[in-house]
Amino acid sequence: MLSVAVLALAACGDDDGPVVAPDATPPQPMVDAGQPPAPQPAPPPEGFTHEYATVNGIEMHYVRGGSGDLVVLLHGWPQTWYEWVTIMPALRDDYTVVAPDLRGGGESEKPLTEAGYSKRVLAEDIHALVQELGFERAIVVGHDIGMMVAYAYASLYPDEVRGLVLMDAPLPGIEPVWSQLLQNPLSWHFDFHAEIELALSLVAGQEREYLTEFYKKFGNIDAFTDEAIDEFVRVYSDPAAMRGGFEWYRGVALDVVDNAEFSQTKLTMPVLGLGGEFASGPFMADIVEAVADNPQVGIIAGSGHWITEEQPEALLQELTAFFADIEAGESP
Repeated sequence: MLSVAVLALAACGDDDGPVVAPDATPPQPMVDAGQPPAPQPAPPPEGFTHEYATVNGIEMHYVRGGSGDLVVLLHGWPQTWYEWVTIMPALRDDYTVVAPDLRGGGESEKPLTEAGYSKRVLAEDIHALVQELGFERAIVVGHDIGMMVAYAYASLYPDEVRGLVLMDAPLPGIEPVWSQLLQNPLSWHFDFHAEIELALSLVAGQEREYLTEFYKKFGNIDAFTDEAIDEFVRVYSDPAAMRGGFEWYRGVALDVVDNAEFSQTKLTMPVLGLGGEFASGPFMADIVEAVADNPQVGIIAGSGHWITEEQPEALLQELTAFFADIEAGESP
């Protein structure tokens, strides 16, 4: 299956760094009198807040909570920061947890582009956010598209990444997996989403049907709460957000070129690759071993692609054990 990654980024730094619009709630659209109110953004977990920062030329929305070293969680398609809602509370006692909406997604800005959003640019966005928050280093966790962003981040800023988690996706251009997956019928959405105008015209007005069918194709939709489905449908019913998500796929051609450069130097920080048993698990070892020295690899039993929804407890066990190994490895 060709899905993209999510990225969690943990960094050491000053927790009192500049934050734009703390405790902010997403701006609400104006509605005409007599019209039903627009669906509201999902609330953050207890102890977390919606916040905004202007970074790398865009306004980025993120949800933040906890204290300590930084962990950044990067979502995939068709999801948002809310992908991590079951994971975030368990990490906040030990870490500052930040879950952003990627450029083009959620409540973040969605600038028009002629070539798609490369994962290099998305990684630069996240790096600027980390700096804005006053952190110098981080643990980065990425799933699906977020995994691709996480890899780009670690390649661009290797000395600033304490550890990297790559979850259930391919890396464009990284062989032997990439060519094999492009021949898999389950990879149809890479080409379809990259034909943005066609894709937008076909899914317009059918967002709930399209997204729910997509969740079914790649995992167990019954693991999604009604609240999660409603939140993702709310976001992607905005044509700008649907276009923004498709731009992540149009940017894959740029990612192939960038990853050819990145992969010339293997990553040396601690790296954990995770895949669902019924999704990317069987080939995650091939991917991470191609780009990292001595990576750890795990398969999440009983899970499809949507690991955070399908097997959150198993994922938390993997993450907390890996984070503990990072802490132990840095101890004098």
